[in-house]
Amino acid sequence: MRLLFVASDPMEYPGILAHTTDARPAKLPLDWARAGRLGDHEVLLVAHGAGALRAAIAVETAAAEFHPDAIASTGFCGALDPELKVADIVVGTEVDGFALQPVASAAPHRAGRFCSLAHVAQTAAEKARLHASGGIAVEMEAAGITDRAELLGLPVYCVRAVTDLAGEDMANDFSKALRPDGHFDTMTILSGALFRPWKRVPELIRLRQRCARAAHTLGDFIADCRF
Repeated sequence: MRLLFVASDPMEYPGILAHTTDARPAKLPLDWARAGRLGDHEVLLVAHGAGALRAAIAVETAAAEFHPDAIASTGFCGALDPELKVADIVVGTEVDGFALQPVASAAPHRAGRFCSLAHVAQTAAEKARLHASGGIAVEMEAAGITDRAELLGLPVYCVRAVTDLAGEDMANDFSKALRPDGHFDTMTILSGALFRPWKRVPELIRLRQRCARAAHTLGDFIADCRF
């Protein structure tokens, strides 16, 4: 199978790349792209920024060159279900009414509906409302991916790893730092952190550590599962 993986940032890919053979840069007008093989699959891994629009552009651009058989929305997510822990794997069953494809794996994971937002879910209260509506996890790209996939007639998988928990409020305002190009402005985040450094700086350090752990777990899971 030819699988197109779409994430928002290259930092979501180290675990998957660790299992990818013959990994090499792919010449595409996207922020980041790598081609290779993952098990029996020929894969193209792309990242083009956060949000539905950037993800949709990534799908359109990559599909025109790669001609995938299926698309996988991947990377990190926020937990809506209080039982989910950091680095837990979530396999989507649905996003915005679009039915997602299941994967087969003996490795621990949860399955459920993703909520796809245009902003970072900032508070525990917002996450609780999303969970009450039936969501298990939240992210920002799947809606754009499924929109383009439907036009192309392609099936979509959604496999992500948890980096923030349902009961957590974020001290840093990541939505405010999100630029139109889909990247988070580091200077905006750092300058904002200086106003409450005792709380915001440790959160940034903790989040970076969680992302590294989640990326590793995500790569192991994807390498082991069957699409």
